[in-house]
Amino acid sequence: MARRNLSVRRKSPAEDASKGPVARPEGHGIASRLDRVIHEPVRLGIVSALAVNASLSFRELKDLLTTTDGNLSIHARKLEDAGYVRCTKNFEGRVPRTQYKITLAGRRALEDYIRHMEALIRATRKQA
Repeated sequence: MARRNLSVRRKSPAEDASKGPVARPEGHGIASRLDRVIHEPVRLGIVSALAVNASLSFRELKDLLTTTDGNLSIHARKLEDAGYVRCTKNFEGRVPRTQYKITLAGRRALEDYIRHMEALIRATRKQA
């Protein structure tokens, strides 16, 4: 069976400029300012859940987000590295317990993210 080349050739800036100015939504550039750390669905779920709860355990987050241990662990670590979430580990008897809390920086980042998404939605609706 013959294979077809399905690659798309990108136009050079000169070719694009030859058509004149490109109409862009009023909110153009808003999407590029979205916080990519929070934008990922599991991480957005984590910070959103922590924003409305004083703290949540690893198990509570896992059950709430219906994700795996490994997936939650990786995404929580990314948020922790960004300074958006604080993780404390202790033991209750012999059972390890991991608790998560949103930090002030995490709360601000979530508020900024929501504002950016709202602006993007408004800009998109104006174009429709």
